[in-house]
Amino acid sequence: MIPTKLAHLRGLLEARQAELEALLRNREVIAVDLSPDIFDQIQHAAEREMAIGNLDRHSARLREVRAALRRIDLGTFGICLDCDDEISPKRLAAMPWAASCLVCREAEDRSRMSLGTVEESLL
Repeated sequence: MIPTKLAHLRGLLEARQAELEALLRNREVIAVDLSPDIFDQIQHAAEREMAIGNLDRHSARLREVRAALRRIDLGTFGICLDCDDEISPKRLAAMPWAASCLVCREAEDRSRMSLGTVEESLL
């Protein structure tokens, strides 16, 4: 990968890392609110669940971003972790934290979906 392009992607990843770290520092959104009104309690519980889901997604993305920065440091950035082929520049431009090429990612998604179908049928 061209060093200037790599430096640009590193900058994007570092900015995203800082943004996610700032979002994850705000834990006030998951505080339990003990309102005497049952409707307020329901509203706060729903908002809390949504905030916890957002924190989970942000945490997962932060792990992906940090892993991408480590791959840059190791010189393996832009190489699919599954098949060792190059990840397309277009994919990296859209998702600089991508660890897999599009073919491998789609195969993983299909596999996950079929496992979900099997698990549902077992219930």
